[in-house]
Amino acid sequence: MKLDRIDIKILYELQKNGRITNVELAELVNLSPSPCLMRVKKLQAEGYIEGYSAQININKLGQTLTVFTEITLKNHRQIDFARFLAVVEKIDQVVECHLVSGGYDYLLKFVTSGIVEYQSIMERLTDIDVGIDKYFSFVVLKSPITKAHMPLTSLFPL
Repeated sequence: MKLDRIDIKILYELQKNGRITNVELAELVNLSPSPCLMRVKKLQAEGYIEGYSAQININKLGQTLTVFTEITLKNHRQIDFARFLAVVEKIDQVVECHLVSGGYDYLLKFVTSGIVEYQSIMERLTDIDVGIDKYFSFVVLKSPITKAHMPLTSLFPL
């Protein structure tokens, strides 16, 4: 499926507000409601829209700790990466995991109840020997800018 500027605009608006009505969305993208709904359904069927979720204000729930962790693996065979990922993807507190270029292999983002929980997770990872050579932790003090949406209209100008 080749996307046009209206499809990109639909995706952009839906990621900002997944609860928008079809009538409101159609107005924002300059379509009538019926063709707009057909486009949304097609975008869903083609996998461009993976789902809808609520953005939770975690700070309202209680105190948390966010930590970015650089991880370097001992070995760099496919099996080493696969073994590491198989374990990490099961850790609920890992909310992001990125394979990166540069001085380390992975950048992980943890959200935990505190430093004790984070340290416990890291100790468990090193104890079960998933191939970690070294890791560096960066505790987030404040997040003045966080965005839940991607800049689709500037990434894919049509």
